[in-house]
This record gives sequence, structure tokens and C-alpha cells, in this order.
Amino acid sequence: MCGFILIVFALAAVAYMFHDIVVKGKRCKSNANLNGKTAIVTGSNTGIGKATAIELAKRGARVILACRSKQRGEAALEDVRRVTGSTQVLFMQLDLGSLKSVRNFAETFLKTESRLDILINNAGLYMQGRTEDGFGMMFGVNHLGHFLLTNLLLDRLKECGPSRIVNVSSSAHNVGNVNFDCLNTHKDLGVATSTRDALQMYCDSKLCNVLFTHELAKRLEGTKVTCYSLHPGAISTELKRNAGSILQFSLTFASVFFFKDAEQGSQTTLHCALQEGIEHLSGRYFSNCTVRDVFARAKDDATAKKLWELSERMSGLA
Repeated sequence: MCGFILIVFALAAVAYMFHDIVVKGKRCKSNANLNGKTAIVTGSNTGIGKATAIELAKRGARVILACRSKQRGEAALEDVRRVTGSTQVLFMQLDLGSLKSVRNFAETFLKTESRLDILINNAGLYMQGRTEDGFGMMFGVNHLGHFLLTNLLLDRLKECGPSRIVNVSSSAHNVGNVNFDCLNTHKDLGVATSTRDALQMYCDSKLCNVLFTHELAKRLEGTKVTCYSLHPGAISTELKRNAGSILQFSLTFASVFFFKDAEQGSQTTLHCALQEGIEHLSGRYFSNCTVRDVFARAKDDATAKKLWELSERMSGLA
């Protein structure tokens, strides 16, 4: 019995050290003061988006919580204001699954706000179905909505430079692909018939984030706007809420030892948004507050350009 107890204690100690040293990861070291700056954070009613918004508000930024649900967005607004003591936090409704909503949001923002210094494209989902415009849900929300939003706000970002765009991706992009034939035929990254297919499409959408950032950096050369994509780490957030029951159970169990909480998961986003001296790394991919190399397909110039041009047509920019 004593031997069994010792083994249990030893395993618990190892798990604790692993979580404390490896899982929590590095923290953003920037001391940047954001008084007079304005930031937009999409999907900021929960998870790492909300944690990011809180930190930006604490640093003095005017923060726009851009969220789909009015009820949840306004509840998050109250929380962020209460936690930070800031009155410079606002909620603006944005449904990334509706190109009309994205355009309305951008129009309202540009009319009512004079600055935009940081755009954090954080919102993402794992969910099958179709957007209002008939696109696959994960392609439409995780990539296309943010693509349109970024382009509609780009002139304001240029006017207020130096400014930054941060695209929250995932290490899942490493196994992603972009099937252009399927996109042209079905307006989606794949034809999901199983959980495995849906997971693949999520990975594909995260690859789109990295390729978008790669191409965007090229188009921003000569301006004072820089952009970055990132993997926030394995996070215990609400992303799993649309997954099946078995996947939800597995993720909940794994989160105990292997997932970061929202505040820990926001650190690489904050690093990309705030860290001084990384401007020359525009277009690059970060993980654990460190720039990382990516596979060839995630930085392929031809694929990134083709995705950009297709996204322009699909979003009505071209």
C-alpha cells in the first residue's frame, strides 16, 4: 500500500511539474503602455479573446469587444470593465459568419472611431454547417470573415501606424490542406461526413490563417503595419462546445493536466500584439512567445496568393 501511495504521489508531482513548466509556457514580457491606442479583439466574450481584451484594457487601450452574441458580448463588457476599472471598453456586434455583418461592423467602426492600432483576429470555432452566405462554417468564420474584416479596416491601420494585425491560428495548421477544387465547387474546405472529416476541415481553416498572414505581410511591405499568426497552445476554452460528446469528454479530461487556462493562452497573442522589436518578423508564425519555422505548405507563395485572390472573389472585394 505504501508503495502504491508513493507511486501516486510521484505521478502527481511529475504531472504538476509538467503543467507548471511545459504547459503554462512563456509570458509576454512587453511593458507597453497603450494609452491613446485602440484595439479590436474578435470573439472576446470568452476564452483567450476575453483574457486578451482584459490585458489590453489594463494597459490603457480603448478596446472594442467584437462578438456575435449581443447578450454574451454585453455580459463580457461588464466583466472586463469591472476587472480592469476601464471605461474605455465597448461592445460592437460582429457575426463573422455573415459578410453583411462584417461590412456593417467595419462601416460603423470607421464612422465612430478615429484610430485603430491593433486588430486581433481571435474568434474561431469548430462547428459544421453553413454561414449566412452559404460557405462552410469553419472556412467562413475562421478565415473568410476575418479576411474581409482585415481588408476593410486596412486603410485605418495604415493611417495609425505603426500598427499590428494578429491572426490566432493553431498548430493544427501543420496537418491542414487547401483544396481549391472543393472550395470552388462547394464553397467549403471539404465535404464532411464524419468527425474525422470535420477535424480535418478545422485544421485546413487554421492553415488558411497562416497563409493569409504570409501573403498579407507581402502586401504590407513599405507600410507601418505588421502582421503575425500564432498558436496559443492547447487551451481549455469553449471551442469544444460544438464538438461531439466523446470529443468533449476527451478534451475535458485532458484539460486537467495538459491545457492552459485562458490567461496563459493569451500570452503569445499579447506578445505578437505588443512586443517591441519584432517588426522585422512580419508574416511569421509564433508559438510560446517565440517565432517558429513552418512547413513549406504554410509559406508557399503560390498557394497563399491563390487563397488571397479566391478570398477576394468570395468576399466580394474583387
